[in-house]
Amino acid sequence: MNKLVFATNNLYKVREVQALIPEHIKLLSLKDIGCFEDIPETKETIEGNAIQKTEFIKNKYGFDCFADDTGLEVNALNGAPGVYSARYAGPQRNATDNMNLLLNNLKPSDSRSAQFKTVIALSINNNISTFTGICEGKITKEKHGDEGFGYDPIFKPLNYNQTFAEMNLALKNKIGHRGKAVKQLVDFLNSLYQEY
Repeated sequence: MNKLVFATNNLYKVREVQALIPEHIKLLSLKDIGCFEDIPETKETIEGNAIQKTEFIKNKYGFDCFADDTGLEVNALNGAPGVYSARYAGPQRNATDNMNLLLNNLKPSDSRSAQFKTVIALSINNNISTFTGICEGKITKEKHGDEGFGYDPIFKPLNYNQTFAEMNLALKNKIGHRGKAVKQLVDFLNSLYQEY
């Protein structure tokens, strides 16, 4: 059984990714490896943060690992909140506060187009690889649904009439940004482990 650390404390993310990872890979959480400290996220890009988190775990704990960073990029707000998505409304990282601020900031605009972007950085055998998933859509004017997390209740993917928060996990994984990035990760891991 190959062990791989997913460097996150977000149990929703762990649940989403665990459903996609092959059975021969055992996914460990930060709690599983005894990491209870805040992992730095001080870079100016989504990709930079993902790499920084991965290198922190690899260097300090020695495990092969991967980390993701996700941002919601809204065209009318010049790509904001972007890398600051989790703390858009302040350091408390409250999803309701973040959504309310975003909806308020979008009120003067007719454009609602946006995209979710996830970058996964994988450190394995002392090499770093990155995988990027993008899901285009638009910001709704009100919150809909109670599944998922983060901005899910106000993001409606292109060609769908439901927000992420109204979808079941299987559909969200199939069309969503994180699902697309994880699929690339899984394909890479499968090809890697077949070589041994």
